[in-house]
Amino acid sequence: MWAYIIRRILATIPVMAIVALFVFSLLYLSPGDPAAVIAGDQATPDDVERIRASLGLDRPYLVRFGAWTWDILRGDLGTSIFTNLPVSTMIQQRIEPTLSLMIVTLILAVTIAIPMGVVAAWKQGTTIDRCVMAFAVLGFSVPVFVVGYVLAYVFALELDWLPVQGYTPISNGFFPWMENLILPAVALGGVYIALIARITRASMLEVLSQDYVRTARAKGAAQPSILFVHALKNAAVPIVTIIGIGFAGLIGGAVVTESVFAIPGLGRLTVDAILRRDYPVIQGVILLFSFAYVLVNLLVDLSYTLFDPRIRY
Repeated sequence: MWAYIIRRILATIPVMAIVALFVFSLLYLSPGDPAAVIAGDQATPDDVERIRASLGLDRPYLVRFGAWTWDILRGDLGTSIFTNLPVSTMIQQRIEPTLSLMIVTLILAVTIAIPMGVVAAWKQGTTIDRCVMAFAVLGFSVPVFVVGYVLAYVFALELDWLPVQGYTPISNGFFPWMENLILPAVALGGVYIALIARITRASMLEVLSQDYVRTARAKGAAQPSILFVHALKNAAVPIVTIIGIGFAGLIGGAVVTESVFAIPGLGRLTVDAILRRDYPVIQGVILLFSFAYVLVNLLVDLSYTLFDPRIRY
């Protein structure tokens, strides 16, 4: 077991190295001269040269990549071209709203989707099953920004129940914090709920046909015990896997959701940096998101033995 954990941790190192190489190359893959694009049409040649020197474009590619990698290993993500603030400082200022949104969305999605999938499998072929599948199709079909605008119009503008935009830190109180996150979390969690519900249903259908489930029914076990104790635990591996895979969509959806609801998180920071061609900020945020995704999938792999004791590495 420990040997597997060590191997999986070591396997993330080349993955992150490839990601770092790609992220660094974004500056060189952009069309035209990045320094001239950042400087703008009114810039003088001296301004372009100054920006080129600040980006290290006057040095060889491998030398610049080596220096950038060394800075990353020391925790230095570079300095923003437009604000002159360290990228790590800007990320620290924006990480709480994004982290809060993703945690609330994840809890909401898992809490709703897994029971939906379990009940749909239990009631296969009934109206309940068809309704769950219809919701899943709808969740995949409607873009996040459309759901966000509809929710904001109905619950914020028309009914005036919730704030339409902004973010309140949790230090100001749990309920004000939650009020600003309900609509964004519902908008962002729609696709995630649909994805988890469909996989849960499919996995539960396979498990419910097994002999040990029929034995539990023959012994007179209660239906909730059969569904959520005997069956769900053995169906958990595909469900946990899709939760980890869907985390990437959660990250991408957070960028759109934060723009719709004007949440000052990493998503808005990324959009602003892209519009201003602030490459150090773009590189830093993408690298952070990539590391988070690799870490989540590592934890998913390590959790398999907890849900299914038959799995041994």
